[in-house]
Amino acid sequence: MDLDIIWDIFMVKASEIRGVANIEMRKIAGIPFLFITVDKNGTLDAIEAGIRVCSAEAMKGKRLSSETVFVRRGGNYYVFRHRFFVPQRKMFCCGNLCVDCVRFQHDRF
Repeated sequence: MDLDIIWDIFMVKASEIRGVANIEMRKIAGIPFLFITVDKNGTLDAIEAGIRVCSAEAMKGKRLSSETVFVRRGGNYYVFRHRFFVPQRKMFCCGNLCVDCVRFQHDRF
């Protein structure tokens, strides 16, 4: 799975959040940050809610999760650290008879 495609979908959807005048993703030290310029309707709560909705829409049908952390505010912009995560547990059997093989795990719903 290519996270660049997920990021592209997310950025298109996030640019349509009410109150967002401009959104830009910059990687600083390998960590993605969202720099969001807001218009007069942009509030922190509305932007955070919009980011959650857009993340869910971008990840739909994929085994991903996301994390968004507010970093700072400056003038008419907000900065968030936003990351998409792939699952950390094994997803397939490699055939090496591992003790944590997915064949021995039973998901409980």
